[in-house]
Amino acid sequence: MQYSIKEVFSPKLFTTLRSYSAAQLGQDALAGIIVGIVAIPLAIAFGISSGVGPTEGLVTAIIAGLLISLFGGSKVQIGGPTGAFIVIIYGIIQEFGLGGLMIATVMAGILLVIMGLTKLGSVIKFVPYPVIVGFTAGIALTIFSTQMNDFFGLGLTNVPANFIDKWIYYAQHFSVHRWSFGIGMFSLLICIFMPKITKRIPGSLAAIILATAAVWLLKGYAPEGWEVGGIQTISDLYTLPHGIPAPHLEAPLPPEGGGTESWFTMIQKLFPAAFTIAMLGAIESLLSAMVADGVIGDKHNSNTELIAQGIANIVVPFFGGIPATGAIARTMTNINNGGRTPVAGIIHAVVLLLVLLFMGRLVGMIPMSCLAAVLIMVAYSMSGWKTIAGLFKHRNRDFWVLAITFFLTVIFDLTVAIEVGILLAMVLFLMRTNEETHIRTFHDEIDPNEDTESSMNLEHLTIPAGVEVYEIDGPYFFGIANRFDDVMGHVSSEKYPVRIIRMRKVPFVDSTAMHNLSMLIERSHKEGMTIILSGVNDHVHKQLMIGGIEQQMDPHNICANIHFALRRAQDIIERGQK
Repeated sequence: MQYSIKEVFSPKLFTTLRSYSAAQLGQDALAGIIVGIVAIPLAIAFGISSGVGPTEGLVTAIIAGLLISLFGGSKVQIGGPTGAFIVIIYGIIQEFGLGGLMIATVMAGILLVIMGLTKLGSVIKFVPYPVIVGFTAGIALTIFSTQMNDFFGLGLTNVPANFIDKWIYYAQHFSVHRWSFGIGMFSLLICIFMPKITKRIPGSLAAIILATAAVWLLKGYAPEGWEVGGIQTISDLYTLPHGIPAPHLEAPLPPEGGGTESWFTMIQKLFPAAFTIAMLGAIESLLSAMVADGVIGDKHNSNTELIAQGIANIVVPFFGGIPATGAIARTMTNINNGGRTPVAGIIHAVVLLLVLLFMGRLVGMIPMSCLAAVLIMVAYSMSGWKTIAGLFKHRNRDFWVLAITFFLTVIFDLTVAIEVGILLAMVLFLMRTNEETHIRTFHDEIDPNEDTESSMNLEHLTIPAGVEVYEIDGPYFFGIANRFDDVMGHVSSEKYPVRIIRMRKVPFVDSTAMHNLSMLIERSHKEGMTIILSGVNDHVHKQLMIGGIEQQMDPHNICANIHFALRRAQDIIERGQK
């Protein structure tokens, strides 16, 4: 098969511009401006909660959003920082510093590009839904727990990263700042009820505007005894520059106990985190693109999308940014406001750049408890509680997969959850495939009502004495191969000198199955038995030729259907009796 770079990398921007119109530009411009405004509080909140700052969140949204729109495989995907990365970013910074985060993000970007170039985009989309819901819900709960300090105005420092230790620490030092808590509750109520009033203005944006105005009024005009000075704003904790930072490199934190580490050692230590970032980015961006396809009636190129995500994550860290991916909420906002080409995503990035250049002072006035309320709503939207409640009613295998992934995400960390989740997905697939593949044995006759292999000889198919027929119904891979060997191992070679393996319903075989089949043929020859294969399709036949199975057998013993196989078996039995 010839490999073509156009198959895996064909940005939607270049194809949509061929038939672009002024009317579409107007729709994209409006959508881009609205999405850019919506992205402001989210980018700032994700940056702060990740352990970096508001500038890093905005820079990520600008640069990653621009690159993903320029090179992406979806017409309407909006890229930027998302809540899914908060937990993993915070953990990397705590252990390795900003330099470690930079290395991990670049590595993740390289992995995403490799995934796209090797056409893994279509494979990643098949991660089971319970696994995705499990770690998404776990991330949501973790995000919620990280916002308690700012939401209640606790003013705590050195809060433990571990989920359980964090809540113990909260309980030991719980002292609510009433004004911060009041602003947080005010913002949360706006986020909740604004969509019921109008969906044209996002609740998070309305909350930030009104809460910032309220804090400005309180700090400027409240009586002295009200103690409003304790309401922390972004400018109290961070300094916002007026522009995109110059490209720079960050050195990782030195190892505990001092000394230095080689780059190779650092890469080894950061690879699990980089793999987690890459998988999260791939899954979230492709899910977002699939949802968008269903709304606009288009089909995205998943491999191009992965390459674009990879490019964004390779470039962003050099400007101090954090990992980025496709954002479902911002993508849907883009669609709902008329965006239909990547131009809307480019305009959204320009809007954010203008905010960073000219509105830094206003951004610095946003209260931290308001941002906490916005992230609490993000966590609620991510939680998928309705899906979890539905699966809980049945408590089947899917629910327990979800529960395990959720537990690992919350109690341990996201890296462990992703690795175990993928393993669970593989085991789940193999178990279900194994259950769907059946092995049947026939001794005397085959019911013609069950036989659709051919229209000839509709009478009962009589199996000659000394012949046994085995039928494999489903994929013949390593799990089934071992089970099939066990079934055949119970049969006496003296009673059944000829064995027919009926493979009409076998869509593919793997290397383990071919090895076991080869060993069975070799063992059968030594024991004086003959193996006949029946109903082998062209694809499986080609695999058997490549695997050397055909060379081990008499070519006449690979039959087109069961009728020829039974005749061949009869001839072999009769020759053996002479």
